[in-house]
Amino acid sequence: MNLRGKRILITAGPTWVPIDSVRIISNIATGETGILLAQYLSSQRRARVTLLLGTSEEDNLGSALRVIRFRFFNELKYILKRELSSKKYDIIIHSAAVSDFKLKYKLRGKLNSDKAYNLRIIPLEKLIINIRRLAKEARFVMFKLESAVTDKALIKRARVAGKLVGADLVVANQLNPYRAYIIDKDDNKIRAKSKKDLVKKLIKQLLVLN
Repeated sequence: MNLRGKRILITAGPTWVPIDSVRIISNIATGETGILLAQYLSSQRRARVTLLLGTSEEDNLGSALRVIRFRFFNELKYILKRELSSKKYDIIIHSAAVSDFKLKYKLRGKLNSDKAYNLRIIPLEKLIINIRRLAKEARFVMFKLESAVTDKALIKRARVAGKLVGADLVVANQLNPYRAYIIDKDDNKIRAKSKKDLVKKLIKQLLVLN
């Protein structure tokens, strides 16, 4: 696949979910991988990249990128629906660390920090399902992050997740120490030793998709 001129949508970074008017549930994602992918695809491969970026301190993203910022889960949900309903993307790379939980009951104001609380959290809807439903024809790359599992378990879970949503490629990754595997529909896997290494190898895999 020649990536020049292709429309590519990339999600990156964490999402926030409110606890009260000033506190949030979030995660430790930085958006680094998604940013690297967006910069390389736009500058080196001349793709038309739209980057949906969660809270990140990175400001120097390059003029070739179309960047849409978000913070909260509901903001990302709305932006995805708007983008995928109004534009046709050739490739979607979903690397954002989307929140999995929200509070069962919405809290108003600010919780009193002198008191203890039992906060019940429940699962959020899976935005990845919405993405696939709205962009059935796009090539789709999803990320599956796990923690404290063996490589065998990491790869197995990623394969299952990829088949459930019909992903063309799945990136199975784990932190501390970092390691990642790119898995295709034929269950071939390619190991990456760093985020930069992953970006280079993932783009090579995009080039051979047909």
